[in-house]
Amino acid sequence: MLRKLITLLVLTFTVVSCQFTETMTINEDGSGRMSISMDLSEMMAIGGEMAKDSTMVKSDTIISFKEIFEEKKDSIAQLSAKEQRQLKALEDYKIRMVTDPETNKLIVDVFIDFKNVSEANDLMKGFENTANLIPGMDDGDGESDDGDDNNVGVNYSFKKGIFKRDAYIIDEEKHKTQIDSIASVESFMSGMTYKLKYTFPRKIKNSSVEDATYSLDGKTIEMQRTFIEYMKNPDVMDLEIELEK
Repeated sequence: MLRKLITLLVLTFTVVSCQFTETMTINEDGSGRMSISMDLSEMMAIGGEMAKDSTMVKSDTIISFKEIFEEKKDSIAQLSAKEQRQLKALEDYKIRMVTDPETNKLIVDVFIDFKNVSEANDLMKGFENTANLIPGMDDGDGESDDGDDNNVGVNYSFKKGIFKRDAYIIDEEKHKTQIDSIASVESFMSGMTYKLKYTFPRKIKNSSVEDATYSLDGKTIEMQRTFIEYMKNPDVMDLEIELEK
């Protein structure tokens, strides 16, 4: 079960076969929760690999990375000190997975409760590193993903009433290769979207995004871009928010 769950996450972040919603709630002291929700039901319906897995049953499960690491502790102990530190940094992440093979329902929600929003930096890259580092968490053919498929990083900050989301390309050369490689399937991916939904402790005074929408109380902002647009130019989802005092 754990291996399948990790494999699913890697598949989600590298094959991009779903709609993404990045949700964040920030409290006045800077603490809060961040989650990335993925609805893979459509992938299930068209006969994806997981849909064909006869071992999948109806379930609603929450599991922490800490539990995964505990199960694999003997193998993890054989890793280098650097690799063990990388895994240690992910202990606070949790995964909720809702599955129902009869209705082709498959929803994955990965989240972290943080004391400071910077703890949510590089969320996606962290999951790929996890799958690569844990012995036995490969793709089923004995070969592990190289961890380079996701080439977009994100930095978050929240200081003195100013929130910033800054997306960036990790490696320009690898990014160009990645974009070239998806050219043939771009039309298929054109309907895929990436959505941000952020809620703050006070009303939003100013926003850097002109086409954003807001909740009635002015504390929640939403914006959306196509996934292709985001992959080609991560800056399209940069965001700066100023809150009222």
